[in-house]
Amino acid sequence: MGNNQSSHPSSIVDVIIPAYNEEKSIPFVIREIPDFVRNVVVANNNSTDGTKAAAEKEGAIVVFEPQKGYGKACLTAMDWIKKQTVQPDIVVFLDGDYSDYPEEMVGLIQPIWDGQADMVIGSRAKGQKEAGSMTFPQVFGNWLATTMMKYIQRANYSDLGPFRAIKWQKLLDLNMVDENFGWTIEMQIKAHQKGLRYTEVPVNYRKRIGVSKVSGTVKGVIGAGYKIIWTIFKYW
Repeated sequence: MGNNQSSHPSSIVDVIIPAYNEEKSIPFVIREIPDFVRNVVVANNNSTDGTKAAAEKEGAIVVFEPQKGYGKACLTAMDWIKKQTVQPDIVVFLDGDYSDYPEEMVGLIQPIWDGQADMVIGSRAKGQKEAGSMTFPQVFGNWLATTMMKYIQRANYSDLGPFRAIKWQKLLDLNMVDENFGWTIEMQIKAHQKGLRYTEVPVNYRKRIGVSKVSGTVKGVIGAGYKIIWTIFKYW
């Protein structure tokens, strides 16, 4: 892991990375995670490549989840954390495809450390995006989802970014259930409804390593879009 030092070393931070066939990218992600992080928990979502070995080689804890699904992988990683003797104060989620910048974690967590927020979303809409890092369906889908949340839920978000930090106990209180693409928006809607203090910080975004399992296929785009809209109305 990286050598970024925290000014708040007393708080325990764990990281969750859902990963499906990210053998080539996962080492880069783990290496750039700041040193103040206690556990990096990679949820190996039934990968058929060397994701497990690559992650373990970099010092991550790897848990196995055979049922495919973004949310399912996150839930499995959370189950591992729940079993630890000492629970974390904060959990950070990020993707395993190296599209996020792990070294930006300090800025992501800072509003929680400062006592100003319970949850922080890393907003790609407010940061710098490398050309081609987000497909048109991704950009449109984020716009549609955040606009619908604003008018239906009165929730103020600019992105459904995967790079996010939340207080561990607040996350448990949300009682997350979605096992697939609705995970990120479920968290944001429930956080808003339960009165969590949330904010966004700009994060940068680059082209991922490998092909996206969601935005890289027509089936993935339609499936994710449908699930996101369905989730918005489910919690209306």
